[in-house]
Amino acid sequence: MPVGPILRVDNLTKVFTRKGQPDFTAVDHISFEVEPGQCLGIIGESGSGKSTVANLITRLIDPTEGQIVLDGEDITRLKGRQLQTAYRKMQMVFQTPTESFDPRHTLGDGVGESLRNFGLDQSEVNREVAELLKQCGLPPEFAKRYPHQVSGGQCQRAAIARAIAIQPKLLICDEATSALDVTIQTEILALLSDLRRELNLSILFICHDIALVQQFCDWVLVMYKGSIVEEGVPDEVIRNPQNDYTKRLIESIL
Repeated sequence: MPVGPILRVDNLTKVFTRKGQPDFTAVDHISFEVEPGQCLGIIGESGSGKSTVANLITRLIDPTEGQIVLDGEDITRLKGRQLQTAYRKMQMVFQTPTESFDPRHTLGDGVGESLRNFGLDQSEVNREVAELLKQCGLPPEFAKRYPHQVSGGQCQRAAIARAIAIQPKLLICDEATSALDVTIQTEILALLSDLRRELNLSILFICHDIALVQQFCDWVLVMYKGSIVEEGVPDEVIRNPQNDYTKRLIESIL
């Protein structure tokens, strides 16, 4: 039996209504799929709708229209416990790693939170956290450190360890490297590539830097004002852009 896409987004739309102002369409009837093991990039400048797409897929905000199917299950309208179950298959890595951890708790507490939620006792959690940190390139003793005691790159490695703790099928990276310097960006991309291969992870990689997407992704969607204006293999899109906006985006980095 053929395996379907890990994520299917169909006609997804988000309209924000603002009191006393015209409605604003942040995402406008977009459709795409992410296959098992694939890395799909979404690029566009600030305000193009990229992060709104991530927030819709992870159900942090509700869509106005359209459908989100995760691993064969329609999650478009899930709430509460049903949505928590969906999060076993999908995790997110955010732009600013220190803000995604509670500053009052250690990195180990943060990495182990989902494991505790799924019923592991503390000694099992401690063992798993140590292994996850090592898998993401950090010494196990980092479990005792607080977010402010580590660098941005180290904190992002811990955030990735937390995201893979419950073995999701899909990792959504929303500008996960943009707050890091170039050398650390390269290291984090190498880590994500390794984990993708080892765990057969699918990755949705949201980014404004087309050069990073070219380096990392199998397929790219270009967003402009809430719509997908171009898509294809990154090398092809960069070499032979068809849309005027894509041409301008590429020219801005060359």
